[in-house]
Amino acid sequence: MDFDKIKNLMESLDNSSLMDFELKLNDSFYLRMNKYNSQPTTQNTINSKDQPINNTTASQPTPNINNIAENISEPITIIPEAKKEIKEGNIVASPIVGTFYSSSSPTKPAYVKVGDKVKEGDVLCIIEAMKVMNEIKSQYSGEIVEIFVDNEDMVEYNQPLFRIV
Repeated sequence: MDFDKIKNLMESLDNSSLMDFELKLNDSFYLRMNKYNSQPTTQNTINSKDQPINNTTASQPTPNINNIAENISEPITIIPEAKKEIKEGNIVASPIVGTFYSSSSPTKPAYVKVGDKVKEGDVLCIIEAMKVMNEIKSQYSGEIVEIFVDNEDMVEYNQPLFRIV
């Protein structure tokens, strides 16, 4: 985002009743602006007999683009967020909520492990739901490069289980 757009945002905030504004774009740009200390304060004027004689409202100047720098208590920081690495491959996700099992029994080896080659239709794991053991089969052929869950973990619907390249 360029400076002119930020300046327009600051002017819009100045002319609105908003007190706080945050903007996050494309996981790489974060901007936060606020305008505090612009509320009117009341002052009492006291005469010689220590009696209040009137109330006057003295308001601080409303921040605008010209004096905004004077009212900033901390610097405005634009923090680029770390970009998430998009890995290649096909994701096999859980079709149901349940418990993930990597093998058919505790004494048997896992159906697949990282580095194994699989074909479409091969059993990858079992997900138990309501005491029913559901075999999860691969929709893709390739190599298992990542397993996202551990044996006996609870999994949610559409949670990634395997990445196949």
